[in-house]
Amino acid sequence: QVQLVESGGGLVQAGGSLRLSCAASGRDFSGYAMGWFRQAPGKEREFVAAITWSGGNIYYADSVKGRFTISRDNAKNTVTLQMNSLKPEETAVYYCAARLGSIRSTSSGVGYWGQGTQVTVSS
Repeated sequence: QVQLVESGGGLVQAGGSLRLSCAASGRDFSGYAMGWFRQAPGKEREFVAAITWSGGNIYYADSVKGRFTISRDNAKNTVTLQMNSLKPEETAVYYCAARLGSIRSTSSGVGYWGQGTQVTVSS
């Protein structure tokens, strides 16, 4: 059974930092890109960041560039999202995603999703 399990969400003040982690299991994820999306109440799910299997290609939404950093450890099947200078409008459920090949700015083709972890940024 394939699972993506997120952790690290919580409550933080504006300007603070959080580190999200996603542990993948249940299959061989070789060749899979891993990424993060988020969904705020009443809004559509949006792309945040993604990294290819090799780590050679990394993509960020414009709104998080310079503040968020995505990384992965293939030996441990984990992907991490370091979030700095958080803003109240970034309050959302953050989802880990896995897609064979690449994840760009769309959720199209994502094969696996985690259950999500809540991030709340207070003003």
